[in-house]
Amino acid sequence: MESIYLAIPLASLLGALIAGFFGKKIGRAGAHWVTIIGVAVSFFLSLIVLKDVAFDGAPIYNQALYTWMISDGIRFEVGFLIDGLPALMITVVTAVSLMVHIYTIGYMHDDDGYQRFFCYISLFTFSMLMLVMSNNFLQLFFGWEAVGLVSYLLIGFWFKRETAIYANMKAFLVNRVGDFGFLLGIAVVLMFTGSLDYYEVFNRADAMVTATMQVIPGLDWSVITLACILLFIGAMGKSAQVPLHVWLPDSMEGPTPISALIHAATMVTAGIFMVARMSPLFELSSTALSFVIVIGATTAIFMGLIGIVQNDIKRVVAYSTLSQLGYMTVALGASAYSAAIFHLMTHAFFKALLFLAAGSVIIAMHHEQDIRKMGGLKKYMPITYWVSLVGSLALIGFPGSSGYFSKDAILIATHNAEVWGSGYAYLAVLLGVFVTAFYSFRMFFLVFHGEERMDEHTRSHLHETPAVVTVPLILLAIPSAIIGWITIDAVLFSDFFDQAIIIFNEHGAMAAVAEAFHGPANFVLHGFAGLPVYLAAAGVGSAWYIYLKNPQLATSLKQRFIWIYNVLDNKYYFDRFNEIVFATGARGIGQVLWRIGDALMIDGLIVNGSARLVGWVSSVVRYTQTGYLNHYAFAMISGLILLLGWVVLG
Repeated sequence: MESIYLAIPLASLLGALIAGFFGKKIGRAGAHWVTIIGVAVSFFLSLIVLKDVAFDGAPIYNQALYTWMISDGIRFEVGFLIDGLPALMITVVTAVSLMVHIYTIGYMHDDDGYQRFFCYISLFTFSMLMLVMSNNFLQLFFGWEAVGLVSYLLIGFWFKRETAIYANMKAFLVNRVGDFGFLLGIAVVLMFTGSLDYYEVFNRADAMVTATMQVIPGLDWSVITLACILLFIGAMGKSAQVPLHVWLPDSMEGPTPISALIHAATMVTAGIFMVARMSPLFELSSTALSFVIVIGATTAIFMGLIGIVQNDIKRVVAYSTLSQLGYMTVALGASAYSAAIFHLMTHAFFKALLFLAAGSVIIAMHHEQDIRKMGGLKKYMPITYWVSLVGSLALIGFPGSSGYFSKDAILIATHNAEVWGSGYAYLAVLLGVFVTAFYSFRMFFLVFHGEERMDEHTRSHLHETPAVVTVPLILLAIPSAIIGWITIDAVLFSDFFDQAIIIFNEHGAMAAVAEAFHGPANFVLHGFAGLPVYLAAAGVGSAWYIYLKNPQLATSLKQRFIWIYNVLDNKYYFDRFNEIVFATGARGIGQVLWRIGDALMIDGLIVNGSARLVGWVSSVVRYTQTGYLNHYAFAMISGLILLLGWVVLG
């Protein structure tokens, strides 16, 4: 199996290298074929690995493949850890990536950077695969930074747009903040365990439980709490949690296929995966779990509210990603790691579906993205309409959809969690059900129903997108509808994650979920006895009434609550705060360092000052150079007398 494990990431890498270095020689068709074949190979090999782990009971594979160096007894290695968690992740990543690759043929067919784009998305897939398959923190950090680098290239793919340049720089800088915390967390782990290997760290974690250190003089921190919080700060950047969320909506400046890939299977899921993988550490710190659940809950509700006022079709879906990532993070804080991964899996399919469906609409609308200029597209784009409906129902957790099973599991787990902050978290995710349903179907109704608000030229050219676009949509709609039915038992209640995820007995959230589960059908019926289903129905009904039945009400509500609208429209002024405090502050510090440090101290004092000093010294010394021998003899004798006097008297 080792050769299969190696082939999974290398197949995508090979496709990326060929498309990148030989793109002009192989042409546009060659670029998409070589990358699609590479990702397809990775996907089918991932299925073999999943079958081997899930059905054949394969033992855990944990081997170093290459030792880079050994320094002071610390091994820096490249290796793989294959158990249930990476087996599931690589399957999801490659499945979604394959659909995105095929879809890209239709979406990017007229773009001048066609070969370059295929190179980037295939490289993105490779980076994510290396991240999830790693067995040590060094390789994890490599994949972590690699997905960040490629996301920078993809968000700014249309580099002639000022907005794209701003967006990719914003993503890069915000993620550097999170990554710095992540690196410090790895450093703390290494300092107290003496290893970068996951299993060795987990086995030595007790050394961090009893140890303390002073980050601030006079204030003792639990080392395990400090390590977990620092690691989670890395996840806050990658998985876009408040306040490091600001980069994700702006990532919409990249082409739609990469929006789907970032939001569904790569990059943003890295943080969720990492915390789940580090469950043996997080379980040792209730403080860290509380920190995680509060941050996740805040993201889930407050980012969802922003989605209500968005008019760009991609940004609505983007804010839904932020909200759903909040749900996953809440599950992590509740020690329901398997529920978080389950929602990550279902979310990957329906979120990729929603993004690619939005891209299909954008193609048909001649790259118009404002939902206020759409309407009535159902009769022109029936396939896109029905797959969008499937994706929207999954997003809101409609009973029986894939999103229902994973979201309801998170709600039950959060309700039964006992860590500090779980009450606030449950209220946030419960209200989030209504909010999600409202903004999702607001977009759905404004795009596909009601009066046609586009111009006549656009209307005359409206039609369903080609098969290369619609076929991936149909293939993604199938798991979005049914995957919850066939996987919930295996993912949540079997021994699939037994050795990958550790949960202490005192954290009984998942036990409560297990008690409520008596088969998928019964789980669906059980949902009708709870509040979330009716909150979702209320959200859909409210959206229908306000935006279809009585559209004047939307304008009236906006005018009546204009201050709330302005707060949401300005995204709680996070961007403004960052521009004033951090961006302006950084520029101010730079100005001070330039004027005082560079211009005054370095150039003025050291460079120019030393030159002036040499000039002054030379101007004085030159008067001693008379050219008369008797003057030089007198100077020599005087110097000799002084030297002898110093020796004798000293």
